[in-house]
Order: sequence, then structure tokens, then C-alpha cells
Amino acid sequence: MLLRQTPKKNRRLGFSLIEVMVSFFIFSLVISGLIYGYVQVNRTATWSSCSLAAQSIASEGLERARAAQWNELGDGDEWPPATNGSGVVIATLDTNCTLDVPSTGALIYVTNFIYVSTVSVSPPLRQIRSDCVWNFPLNNQRCTNTAISLRAPDQ
Repeated sequence: MLLRQTPKKNRRLGFSLIEVMVSFFIFSLVISGLIYGYVQVNRTATWSSCSLAAQSIASEGLERARAAQWNELGDGDEWPPATNGSGVVIATLDTNCTLDVPSTGALIYVTNFIYVSTVSVSPPLRQIRSDCVWNFPLNNQRCTNTAISLRAPDQ
């Protein structure tokens, strides 16, 4: 068997430095896009879980105000309280609530405002609005979840 030398044109079958650099650049763009997508999905999931927990607290405050006994006798002990001329009264304010989300960091404290306003005197109808105010932990942005309901004395 005779050994033959390969022609010169077949000896240059490797990659040039430019081709390696371009392929490395494309690879780094793809990997950075995947990492960015993962970070955004994580951020969205965190915000969604916090928002759902805040909505639960707002609904809880709304149901607490709806379950209160109405006293329409006008003896000063009326609940929900009558308006003081402005049409809206803050019936209660909870500041010791935390979002019920699994977390390894600090607790997320919320403030729950419950507003009661008179919509109609005859028939008696009031609007109950519960606002849960919280800060998003990743950028400290203030967010508010709201639940609104109408209530008559016999409901």
C-alpha cells in the first residue's frame, strides 16, 4: 500500500478565527436570551403570586364588612358607619397583614383599607370597597388590589 500526500486544497478544512468568533457570538446571544427569559418568567410568577395573595386579603376585608350587622335605628351605633358629609368613611384599617406567599426572604406587609360609602338612601344601599396596598419585593413598586361590592341591610 502506497501512502500518498494529500493535495494542498484539502489541508485547510479547519475553521478560521473569524468563524469561531462569530459562532461564539451567536452562541452567547442565544444563551443570554434564555437566561433573560428565565428571569422574566420568575419575575412574572413572583408578581402573580403576590397579587393573588393581596386579592385574597382584599376579598377577606370585603367579606368582613359585608358580614357586619347593620343597625339602621339611628342611635349612633350604626354599622357600617354613616357618612360624615364627604360620602365616604374609612370603616377599618388593617396594617398587621402579611401576604401569604412562600418566601425565603422578609415578610411582605400589606395595608388593607375598607371604605363604606352610601349609594342610595331609599332603598338603603352602600358600597363597600376594600383596597389592599402592597409593595412588590423585586423593585419596591407600590401595587393595589381592590374588591368592590354593594350591600343592602337585608343581605
